[in-house]
Amino acid sequence: MRWTEYMVNRTLSRGMIPRRQKPADLEHGEQVALFDWATLNERRFPELARLFAVPNGGYRDKRTAAKLKAEGVKPGVPDVALPAARAGYHGLYVEMKVGKNKPTEIQSAWHADLENAGYACYVCYGWESAARVIVAYLEGRPVCGRTQK
Repeated sequence: MRWTEYMVNRTLSRGMIPRRQKPADLEHGEQVALFDWATLNERRFPELARLFAVPNGGYRDKRTAAKLKAEGVKPGVPDVALPAARAGYHGLYVEMKVGKNKPTEIQSAWHADLENAGYACYVCYGWESAARVIVAYLEGRPVCGRTQK
């Protein structure tokens, strides 16, 4: 066994690194990193103080899911919203994805509806691509393509 394999196995056995994470857990980590980045950059872009998450995803028990549905939670709404008008858009929505995940049909329909209503909407793979999209949006620069990696 090579030294690197030994160290990885040793670290895994001590529970320091998860062996395998579900896509939802990975997406959660990326979104947390995005909001950490936003907090660190609020001085440069004060609008980032209004960046917020839309808690539509995740697994919930039936009672909680029914309660949230009654409160107006709808499937497919993008994960992150920034209510700051720029370059002819009313605001920005970002759908966070990881790995090979792609937007569902209902998510794609929401994206199209939001764009038709005058909002910029992007699918971003990882917090870094989301941060690049947000910076470009706030600076009024165009971003090529609605999917960013």
